[in-house]
Amino acid sequence: MNDELVLVTGGSGFVGAHCILRLLDAGYRVRTTVRSLEREAAVRAMLRVGGAEPGEALSFAVADLMTDAGWPEAVAGCDFVLHVASPFPPGVPKHEDELVVPAREGTLRVLRAARDAGVRRVVLTSSFAAIGRGHQRADRPFTEENWTDPDGGGVGAYVRSKAVAERAAWDFIAGEGGALELSVVNPVAVFGPVLGPDYSSSIHLVRRLMDGAMPGLPRLYVSVVDVRDVADLHLRAMTDPAAKGERFLAVAGDSMTMHEMAQVLKSRMGDAAGRVPTRVLPDWVVRLASLVDPALKLIVPELGKITNASNEKARRVLGWEPRSREDALIATAESLVRLGLLRQSGRAAA
Repeated sequence: MNDELVLVTGGSGFVGAHCILRLLDAGYRVRTTVRSLEREAAVRAMLRVGGAEPGEALSFAVADLMTDAGWPEAVAGCDFVLHVASPFPPGVPKHEDELVVPAREGTLRVLRAARDAGVRRVVLTSSFAAIGRGHQRADRPFTEENWTDPDGGGVGAYVRSKAVAERAAWDFIAGEGGALELSVVNPVAVFGPVLGPDYSSSIHLVRRLMDGAMPGLPRLYVSVVDVRDVADLHLRAMTDPAAKGERFLAVAGDSMTMHEMAQVLKSRMGDAAGRVPTRVLPDWVVRLASLVDPALKLIVPELGKITNASNEKARRVLGWEPRSREDALIATAESLVRLGLLRQSGRAAA
């Protein structure tokens, strides 16, 4: 076992749990934060689904993004921190500060505690939302050189929270970071094997498709990456000297239309994909439905927008090689079936 200790914030989340699995597989000792120790059993159960029995290699600390309490203890003795925890909305919040403040202040709490504890490097899980939103229609793929304009058109609370939090992190390192190093990973929509009933909103998209919960397909373009590749990129950003002070887009390839995603599921999932819809909905239908479905409000600003992103930097600098978009989607669907997280009855979708 590697003697180095890594703190993973938000270990009960989809990306956080996979980061723990990747670190354990690489031989690290891991500590993870939860808001209550009652979550320990659930986290260990998720890791068992992922094939790990970490035993004493994994420990837990109680800490919350909204308070200073617990963070000094959480980072004590750690060599590295993966700051994965971040609020994500089930729908549109009543006020953007419900997301922006916890994201920004939580990030700064973790960075201050890491600096004070002598941590060598923090890897921050940011998002493509901090890179490719608030712009006019792009004629080329976005890169790490791009930044979301928080005040740009169509920028909602979640996007603003990711952009503001990452900016705050870089400003902190420049002004107050001392010897602390920072690297940032910016994933697009994260898919891949589900470990339990807690998973990202991207997974809900596949679940709704497989369940036939969507009457048709919004004219939406989705950039895809597998959660296992996101976790691997975190490890590379944590350990490679070339990652110091750099941000890395985590994306498998060009964006896919919802129709393309549906066709992949239907062609490779057989009868399990019998409810997956195939007809494309006009934008006006989606806008009308968003008046009663809060989840749809989040996607209305993105209807018809093609937003591709480049993974060239992560490949070139860190030697990262992601799975295909199709394999990420199928791994998602297969895990939903395997864990019994899909409806068991209902007629096939049109």
